Amino acid sequence: MSVRPLPKSTPSAEGVEATGVQALLDALESAPDIEPHSLMVLRHGKVVASGWWSPYTADRPHLLYSLSKSFTATAAAFAVAEGLLRLDDPVISYFPEFDADITDRRSRAMLVRHVTTMASGHVAETHDRALATDREEPVRGFLLLPPDRDPGTVFAYNQPATYALAAIVQRVTGRPLTEYLRPRLFDPLGIGDVAWLRDRSGRELGFSGLHATTDAIARLGQLYLQDGVWEGERLLSREWVAEATRSHLVNGDGTWPDWAQGYGFQFWMSRHGYRGDGAYGQYCLVLPEQDAVVAITGATAEMQKVLDLVWSHLLPAFGADPLPGREKDDVALAERMSRLALPSAAGTPGRHGQAVAFAPYGGVCEGLPKLTAVEVDAEGRRLTLVEDGHRLELRCGEPGWSVTDGPVPAAVSGGWADPDTLALDVALLETPHHVDLTCSLPDRTFTARWRTQPLHSSRIRAMRAPRDSV
Repeated sequence: MSVRPLPKSTPSAEGVEATGVQALLDALESAPDIEPHSLMVLRHGKVVASGWWSPYTADRPHLLYSLSKSFTATAAAFAVAEGLLRLDDPVISYFPEFDADITDRRSRAMLVRHVTTMASGHVAETHDRALATDREEPVRGFLLLPPDRDPGTVFAYNQPATYALAAIVQRVTGRPLTEYLRPRLFDPLGIGDVAWLRDRSGRELGFSGLHATTDAIARLGQLYLQDGVWEGERLLSREWVAEATRSHLVNGDGTWPDWAQGYGFQFWMSRHGYRGDGAYGQYCLVLPEQDAVVAITGATAEMQKVLDLVWSHLLPAFGADPLPGREKDDVALAERMSRLALPSAAGTPGRHGQAVAFAPYGGVCEGLPKLTAVEVDAEGRRLTLVEDGHRLELRCGEPGWSVTDGPVPAAVSGGWADPDTLALDVALLETPHHVDLTCSLPDRTFTARWRTQPLHSSRIRAMRAPRDSV
């Protein structure tokens, strides 16, 4: 389908200091532990700044990790509105085939409302234990783990809670989340193709695994900012938006301050506004006081630091009135955002004169157990990664980033650090992840490491959006 562009304006016309956006860009780009991939800023419903750091692009989906949860909650909102789901029903009532197995009083008392607000009664994450209990049916595994407290009395960020909610929505609607959301959310908002990872049962995960563009993140945030109304049509009830975006339980744990402000229906409360977010730097920030939405994708373990930079640099840039006479600042910002780029890895592109194959150093590729060989052609223009018998051919050896739009979209930079050492950065473009490769010519061995550890699969060939996108 063709995607309708969001309306655009200039920062100054919407009361935003372009220099404040510039300051945020400076801060993101100068932080050694933050790799930004995209930034969109909406004010008064209009895009006032947007940019993608090459080799990432506007049209490419990005793995959202736990930001997926906010889309799952939105699917639940539609199911509630259509009378297919009730928040105060017991979770077990949607899985009658498990009724005889689930005997714990607290498990049986767990309501849909409780899993929606991360208040199942467990005091810690249960993902690994639930899968160990029943890998074929994680909902059963989850319900077989007795909650530590009465449901509704304690917060714990817990993947199986969202998985159970997603499973219920898919069961009562008879459709995967993406299919159910297409006519209700994606099409009305003008969101293009999305794709969601599935587990071995065939369910879309719900708690993670959604691949969507930064534009899709921004549109979801704008829908909630507009109280569930889009282009004059109410899509979500006012009551749902209010409940989804308020704190239901105290969740302060003395760590990152923006993770201690409360939790709604799969949204975090923040020191400013509220948000959906996902591992390694995926954000949908909704700022009602500023009438603004900020969408960010990236690769970082410093999730709080990104928010700190937004609060320090961008938040003060939002004013109450238009800012006449700032056209030069607007033009400078737009020009900068049109040429954003990640620095490429150092190294000299060059040919070795013959094809070279490298084996894992010590016979084992730590962190990438199925990567069995790395090959470079004689011209130094093609990199082949061999993984469990599968060959992934990537372009390399060009100045900057060499992009391959193949089965696994990737970009490669780097080259010969010295006559004996080939050092390459492989960016897997539909995810936050990179593989750093170092190949030794004298002994024909390589080492490889994830810069950020994937949370679903460590197979390189899995680092892509599922191709059955809708």
